[in-house]
Amino acid sequence: MDAPALPPVQPRGLAAPNARGSEAAQRRAAQDFEAQALGLLLQPIFATVDANRSSFGGGAAEAQWQPMLVDAYATAAVRSGHGIGLADAVLRELQRLRGAETPPNTGETTP
Repeated sequence: MDAPALPPVQPRGLAAPNARGSEAAQRRAAQDFEAQALGLLLQPIFATVDANRSSFGGGAAEAQWQPMLVDAYATAAVRSGHGIGLADAVLRELQRLRGAETPPNTGETTP
């Protein structure tokens, strides 16, 4: 019996980083975004793997867990610095937005 065809993985929800948040929080958000993008790029490659002839036993269970494996591969690649370089560009843009943000007008004037 063939493994059932599963729909493609839907992108997971990412929390929008606070423009005034710490640099570490912005870096994590940028890396999460890169991992999600890399996972979506890797997904078609793993779609060509025949789950019924896999060395892991195959079948429906392997087909169900495969998207999580692809996500874990992408996250590990990004965290180790072997991603596609997208996190650096996103982080630069977040930092640019952080620098362009003006303090709220409280109605007070400074002498």
